[in-house]
Amino acid sequence: MAFRLLGPVFLALTLLAVPASAAPRVDAKARAWVADVVNRIGAADRAAAPGRGGPVTLRVRIAANGTLDGIEIEEGAPALAERARRAAEAAGPFAPPPPGLLTLEGYTELSFPLRLR
Repeated sequence: MAFRLLGPVFLALTLLAVPASAAPRVDAKARAWVADVVNRIGAADRAAAPGRGGPVTLRVRIAANGTLDGIEIEEGAPALAERARRAAEAAGPFAPPPPGLLTLEGYTELSFPLRLR
C-alpha cells in the first residue's frame, strides 16, 4: 500500500519530543491521541511477543472511525517486520483521531520509531 507524507501528523509526532517551551501550539488532545496510539502498539507487542527485539519504524494509517487501515514497516530488521505488524493489528481499534489530524480523505497517517522488546 502506498502512503503519502502528511505534514500535520508528522508535525504532531515531532512535537512529542520537543520541550513545551520550544514547541509551537499543538492541540493537547491531538498530542495525547498520538501518544496513546504509539503506547498501545508498544504494549501489544510486549504482551504478545516477549523475547528478542529491536528497533523498527512503523507507518500506520488510521481511519476516521479509529480502525487500522494500513501498516508499513519503513525501517528495521526483516525478522521484526511481522512481529511489528501483529502488534499494530492487536492494538486496534483506536479512538477516532481528532479532526485536526484527519486528511480530506478521512484518515490519519503516523510514522514513528518503536523498540520491540
